Amino acid sequence: MSIKQLSVFVENKRGGLVAITDLLAGHGIDMSALSIADTKDFGILRLIVNDTEKAKDALTANGILVKVTEVVGIEIPDKPGELSRALSVLDAEGINVEYLYAFISASGKGAYVAIRVEDNVAAESALTSAGFRTVTEKDVRGNKD
Repeated sequence: MSIKQLSVFVENKRGGLVAITDLLAGHGIDMSALSIADTKDFGILRLIVNDTEKAKDALTANGILVKVTEVVGIEIPDKPGELSRALSVLDAEGINVEYLYAFISASGKGAYVAIRVEDNVAAESALTSAGFRTVTEKDVRGNKD
């Protein structure tokens, strides 16, 4: 039930990010979630979109380096401590979190969290056993498709 994510390498210069978002918009790609981390020379833009393959093809055709990875998606209730509880579940199972980012759930009842781990199946199993609901790409898109 993993969610496909695009990791796009963006040169850290004026206009670099807008060139990518314009390109995706021009191809009818809808972004459901994004995160960007930067260094002095480049950034990594992580995206969850409505059509991963179409987005990847458009970016690659324009000379932009992109990688598709799978992340675990879970829904976090809007209550203090719930993210910490989810992270504690993973920690107790010896599952290291490489990175994560949160975005608004389609239902509006909580937040969705995209989590990058080495073993998605083990993480999903541990989290569902602890009562967390995993989310799919369809959940992330809501009723857009």
